[in-house]
Amino acid sequence: MAPDSVRTPLVGRTPLVLRDRREVLPGLLAAAGVETGSVHVLHGLGGCGKTSVAQAVFNEVTRGNRRLGLWVNASERATLRAGMLAVAADRGAEAGELDAAHGGQRASADLVWHYLHSSAEPWLLVLDNADDPVVLGEGGWLRQSPQGTVIVTTRQAGSPVWNGACLHHLGVLPVEDAALVLCDLAPEAGSVEEAETVARRLDCLPLALTLAGSFLSRQLLESWSMSDYRRHLDDNPTELIDQGAAPGNSERNARQLVGRTWEISLTALTDDGIPECVSLLRLLSCWSSDPVPLSLIRPEAVNATRLGELVPPLTGPRVETALRGLLDHSLVSLMNLDAGGAPVRCVKTHGVVLDSVAAAVPDDQRATLVTAAAQLLQAAVPESGTRAQDAHRVAYLSPHAVTLLQRVTDSESAGHAVPLGTRLAACLFDGGDFQAALSLAQASAEVAGQRLGPEDPATLRAEHRAAMSLFRLGRFEESETLHRRVLDLRERVFGPEHPETLESRQDIHEPLSQLQRTEECMATLRDTAGIRARVLGEHHRDTLHARALLIEYLAVADAVDEFDGVGPEIVAACEEHLGDDSFTTVTARHNYAYGLYRFGRTEEAEPEARRALAGRESVHGPDHALALSAAVLLSWILGKLGQVEESLTLGRRVVRGQERVLGREHPYLLTNRTGLAEALAAAGEAAESQALAEENLPLCERVLGHDDPVTVKTRALVA
Repeated sequence: MAPDSVRTPLVGRTPLVLRDRREVLPGLLAAAGVETGSVHVLHGLGGCGKTSVAQAVFNEVTRGNRRLGLWVNASERATLRAGMLAVAADRGAEAGELDAAHGGQRASADLVWHYLHSSAEPWLLVLDNADDPVVLGEGGWLRQSPQGTVIVTTRQAGSPVWNGACLHHLGVLPVEDAALVLCDLAPEAGSVEEAETVARRLDCLPLALTLAGSFLSRQLLESWSMSDYRRHLDDNPTELIDQGAAPGNSERNARQLVGRTWEISLTALTDDGIPECVSLLRLLSCWSSDPVPLSLIRPEAVNATRLGELVPPLTGPRVETALRGLLDHSLVSLMNLDAGGAPVRCVKTHGVVLDSVAAAVPDDQRATLVTAAAQLLQAAVPESGTRAQDAHRVAYLSPHAVTLLQRVTDSESAGHAVPLGTRLAACLFDGGDFQAALSLAQASAEVAGQRLGPEDPATLRAEHRAAMSLFRLGRFEESETLHRRVLDLRERVFGPEHPETLESRQDIHEPLSQLQRTEECMATLRDTAGIRARVLGEHHRDTLHARALLIEYLAVADAVDEFDGVGPEIVAACEEHLGDDSFTTVTARHNYAYGLYRFGRTEEAEPEARRALAGRESVHGPDHALALSAAVLLSWILGKLGQVEESLTLGRRVVRGQERVLGREHPYLLTNRTGLAEALAAAGEAAESQALAEENLPLCERVLGHDDPVTVKTRALVA
């Protein structure tokens, strides 16, 4: 059946204003307005706006009769053939010629291109939605002509049919332009800033933006703001986005639904003999839209999972073929990720695609997919890592672990995803990213509590990691409360001498110390060290670590005799049994140097503090919170020794570093900023001291309180 028109783009919704496309649009307009004999192929993910760009070019060059515009739906053989024969009729083909072509007595493509070549008017021909290039190639429908220019829109980038054509890739919009698309459609729904938040959640995909803006603009019974829309997106994103589509169930409208547009490509891939593409995309939907290292889906890794049990099965030998199919249909893209200076080859999938695919996974395959995704991700996470470089190498896996936890549907998949999340949170914690560690640990604990139960060991491990992160972030009371809960449960479930119970008993000392409960802090460390010595031995790493921690609090409690008696002994034991560069040995040296400083032995403390700083930087990296803690200790010691310049240099480094890694309102930073202001004032740097104190005072008053000693000192410096 012939189309109603080939002179007008018979497409779905069109944007009010075509945003961005600054790189591709000028060149296409110039080519379509001046060139002849050229073919331009716009390729990209479904919904990225290929048709809209082609339509904008079409409208511009046909305005004022500069060129004749011809538009053909090339999505199927039948629509392509009918549309091209209608083009021939438009260009002067007679009824008898058309009947012969329809009846197979004359080559249809030859007839069409004869009339296009002989057209008295220059033309622009758009072949829209040519997602199966084979159709164009087999029939000879794609040709060049001295009378016109051809623009093709397609999801297929890597077809030999495009040889000789000029290829233009269309991706998502920049966030600023994506926000303007929403504001164009729903100007009353919110500010540009609110629109940017929605645009980021939609990964700036033009189709999703258009549907969201349309939904917001035509509400009758409710009046959602853009912020309301953003909140509801987390519930069922695909269903909500598709509510912005116009009524109707035609194939044209199906292409305007994010829940259907990917099915078109996946169906085509299955028809091409690559059904594994479906399962590979479902696997990728268990992770986030951030880049996924290709190493995660190595054939041998995939074979070690149960992905071969899926329908369709995904096996190692077919991963490469499936990935190539997804690439050819623009469902995924390849990119390099900089991971600590070493490029990592990755595959990236659009977030809206992943949400849509995840929503359509059959219920009986969800657990297998999530379990396999957890196993593949876990292989990339170190068993443990106190060294910063270990954490930095895997930090980019964190978004995938968060999304994986959201995909958990039962206890089986939770049993794999939760330990992964907890282990990765430990790596982030060791690397000094305490906020990311807290978020991931809390997400793991929530899923574990729901799927495994509040007393399950995996739940308690995740909560323990969250309690440690809360402490590092300066949320001492919350940390102590959560530590106490975990300790009580572990003691009841596992017994008082279980290693995980002892872990809780040891680590609760940190918030207790900051809450000025020093005696309780010391008692829990003594108990931990005593039980471990009996169960594990005097020189076991865990026993020595609890004793290394105790050194600091002997100094805080002014227990000079005990400090002098056991401090050097503990440091020596750590060096002998664990080595000079172990985390525990470095901790012991750091705490011993602090004790020497606290007892006024500054000359003796200086070399110990320098060794502690070097050790912290070696183990954690120079910007880690513990390295900065060692740096500020050395700064205090140097100040007492009159080495003012180096002391101030270290003090400035600490303040800058803690602001970056702990946040502007962390109690440690507030204390050290005031300490630096005092040191600057004493050194005659009045202007810098005054500026620092004025910056710090309102923060101290809000976080520490008006009567806190640090606040009082800061107020005196300002006055």
